[in-house]
Amino acid sequence: MKRILLTRTFPTATVQAAAERYAVTTREVDAPLTSTEAAEAMRDYDAILCSIGDQFTAATFDQPDRRCEMIANFGVGFNHIDMEAARAAGVQVSNTPEVVTDATADIAMTLVLMACRRAGEGERLVREGTWDGWKPTQMLGAHVTGKRLGIIGMGRIGQAVARRGHYGFDMPVIYYNRSEKAVDVPARQVPDLLSLMSQSDVIVITVPGGNTHLIDAEALAQMQDGAVLVNVARGDVLDEVALIAELKAGRIRAGLDVYEKEPQVPEALRALENVVLLPHLGTAALEVREAMGQMALDNIFAWEEGRVLPQAL
Repeated sequence: MKRILLTRTFPTATVQAAAERYAVTTREVDAPLTSTEAAEAMRDYDAILCSIGDQFTAATFDQPDRRCEMIANFGVGFNHIDMEAARAAGVQVSNTPEVVTDATADIAMTLVLMACRRAGEGERLVREGTWDGWKPTQMLGAHVTGKRLGIIGMGRIGQAVARRGHYGFDMPVIYYNRSEKAVDVPARQVPDLLSLMSQSDVIVITVPGGNTHLIDAEALAQMQDGAVLVNVARGDVLDEVALIAELKAGRIRAGLDVYEKEPQVPEALRALENVVLLPHLGTAALEVREAMGQMALDNIFAWEEGRVLPQAL
């Protein structure tokens, strides 16, 4: 029987489905694998179901006694896996793209609404017991309906955000994508990133990993006064130091679900009222996480049976 490692506490349905076919070991610690632990796992298991933060470095794969032939990643992003080393070692790798689209787009719109309408500030006011009643000018935010929505990265998630903005909130949509893109929602492609930053009332980042500091100080400086920036992509896509400077100036607002050095969130960011901070909730719905687990297992099943991986990387 094949030996499988589950590197985190995955949904019960995922664990049970894996245990029906394999000898399963589940780590009891919900912290990412270190590179040393990943190397040990590669020697001890035939396949590994891993997730964000597990450190599969080049050295992890370069071992004469390596046993593992398959890594199924629970999530879309795979920048924690050295793909060049994996390919060179003949280790197959998969991810779980399609099932996360709507949930991540929903969180993006949650952040848009919270940042525009100052919902986080309002809840803190009530919880602190300092709200003293309705006033005509209390906590005035920005109306979302009809605002121009700019999307950076028009893949599956970007298009799902565009549909929500256009059909749900009557938002004109523009987008920046490095290649020409045919989309199924009324939207206009702009030629460069700075054009999008300067023309948008609300900006949502949905690019894949590997775009470190794509949104830097120069890009942030192009934003209109009062504009809102939301990041549901990868934390390092956005230069946090530059963002904090803009937020401190009070010129813009933001909503973040991911961070540069996650789970570390700078104290300077946590101290600001004009940013909404969520703990990476993008796919945090039971149905979605179960679907992710099943998709990851389906790829392991395909590997075991010698078939092409449905979501091969």
